[in-house]
Amino acid sequence: MARNLDMTSLRSFVTVAEAGGVTRAASFLNLTQSAVSMQLKRLEEALDQKLLDRSARRIALTAAGEQLLSYGKRILDLNDEAYARLTHHEFEGEMVLGVPDDIVYPYIPRVLQRFAAEYPRVKVHLISSYTRRLKDMFGRGECDVILTTEEGCDSGGETLDRRPLVWMGAPEGVAWKARPLRLAFEHGCIFRRTAEASLDAAGIPWEMAVESDRSRSVEASVTADLAVHAGVAGTTPPYIEVIEHGGALPDLGQTRINLYGGGLRGEGLRQALAGMVRQAYTQG
Repeated sequence: MARNLDMTSLRSFVTVAEAGGVTRAASFLNLTQSAVSMQLKRLEEALDQKLLDRSARRIALTAAGEQLLSYGKRILDLNDEAYARLTHHEFEGEMVLGVPDDIVYPYIPRVLQRFAAEYPRVKVHLISSYTRRLKDMFGRGECDVILTTEEGCDSGGETLDRRPLVWMGAPEGVAWKARPLRLAFEHGCIFRRTAEASLDAAGIPWEMAVESDRSRSVEASVTADLAVHAGVAGTTPPYIEVIEHGGALPDLGQTRINLYGGGLRGEGLRQALAGMVRQAYTQG
């Protein structure tokens, strides 16, 4: 005879797994820690399986827990979608999406267009800034969903893609041939140190020709062939091109494009927006 999973306990389990602990999960679910712990215990007893390894300082999933997490995400997504559709719940309000300047294109405009079509009474405020500032804002609750470009991925985030970093310059430009190499970066750009360290390791002299708090100033300088920049492959604006330097400039490695805010259950609008961002990257 088929048995039914308790949806409330399942939601608590998935939230604990994605939030990285009972304390954070409880705050997201607006429950006490003891209530969340009780729901986890009830779920383990119902399945007769240990889902969490509590022996370490940080909660980890057992093999059974990892398997249930995969099922649980799909079950909850389908449950929430069906409930919203069948109850004709009209979402309204405001969401804040934070995206680094250099990866706004090509996906984010399409995400915003789709979200506006499906949730016409919800306003999405797009904040375009550098990764460190966006993560600070997300930590303070000032952004609902953010994308980042960084080497690793913190707890609660998920990596959507890995992209190589490339040198960028003016179309048919020659600034990349100059020595010292003239660079243009925003003050808070996470790729700035990578570019500088790569040039130092290769023994190539450089100077910071353009520093600004605005990406437009950097782009204008690069477009005018006054300096070069480093960015994520596949996000080059039409007026800037990837430099075909033939090995004259050092390799810059890769960066991750991470999503934060998409792993918390029970928040329909946040989940919908994060899901559209995720789908844009997985489907290309």
